[in-house]
Amino acid sequence: MDDSNELHELVRLTKAGNHEAFGELYEKTIKQVNQTVHFLVEHPSDREDVIQEAYIGLHKSLGNYDINRPFKPWLMGIVIKQVNTYRRKRWMTFRIINKKSQEPMDTVESDVAIQFQEKLIQRELIEEIKNLSYKLKQVVILHYLNEYTQEEVAKILNIPIGTVKSRINAALKKLREKKKPTLQVRKVEAIHELRTAHSQRTSE
Repeated sequence: MDDSNELHELVRLTKAGNHEAFGELYEKTIKQVNQTVHFLVEHPSDREDVIQEAYIGLHKSLGNYDINRPFKPWLMGIVIKQVNTYRRKRWMTFRIINKKSQEPMDTVESDVAIQFQEKLIQRELIEEIKNLSYKLKQVVILHYLNEYTQEEVAKILNIPIGTVKSRINAALKKLREKKKPTLQVRKVEAIHELRTAHSQRTSE
């Protein structure tokens, strides 16, 4: 990320007690955090709480941050942990009350859809992505929406790189299951092939 030096400086200032620096850190990262939570947390009423808890967790964890690590993947790891905590709590609530939520999945807000379109993933594909299992949806959102490398996704989710690759392939297979894959699915596959080829070249 080309703004890593600026983010590291804001982290340093925040750790020194500069509250305004943390506000700037929030402004420079909230867009990516918001769009990630948007696709991983189904209920709109819960998203704001998840984001708030993620930034509280970020502030508490800054003392443990290694300045030599890229900041955004580290932050995204905190966000994913908070999303997972939310999902566990919600699942426990479902078990206690012994019923499933009947709330319909909300439609994607236009601004987020536009961001997806800019990354070659069209609106009609978003609902298909939402229907993926949570584990597959995680890697798709992190790899294609947030443009993290497979290695970075592995670190964010704390799973082996082989697992990331297999989940990406499984997600693409799910999206291909229609008899005639949409143009948008083909575009995702093309991006995957290009990134895989690039990763292989850089590792040689």
